[in-house]
Amino acid sequence: MNFRAGDRVRVRRTGDDGLPLFRYGFVGGIATPEGPAIVMLDDELGPEVVPIDDLETIGVTTLELCLHGMDLYNDAGLRRGLVAMWHAEADQAGIAVENLIMMGEGVRDDIGSWALAELCAGGERFVLRASVLANDPDMVHVRAVPHHWDC
Repeated sequence: MNFRAGDRVRVRRTGDDGLPLFRYGFVGGIATPEGPAIVMLDDELGPEVVPIDDLETIGVTTLELCLHGMDLYNDAGLRRGLVAMWHAEADQAGIAVENLIMMGEGVRDDIGSWALAELCAGGERFVLRASVLANDPDMVHVRAVPHHWDC
């Protein structure tokens, strides 16, 4: 991935508890195409030097919330909570979400995931889905996927 000065990014770290920790900011510059990058993190006064491999681009379809625990996927009440958690992450990432419409406890779809909500961002419509990947059966992935109708 080629990053440029001004790109909005998410920095992937591991917290003291071993869980993923994400911080957001803007690329201030890149030393070489292989990195590292200078990142101005939100709520920090100075820049931080970050390896390129720790950076992710930010967009409504690239923002993914990954949480351990199948109860989040299987329990209807906890599935509803996934929408609020993803929305909070989107807000922290600087993604303006509009017209968020909950789908109750979720709708099981034909691809084996739960459709949780409909939303608009950047003039486009998306469906927020929770899924479990075959190669990562203990992790719930929540992300927005494009849906084709007008906002």
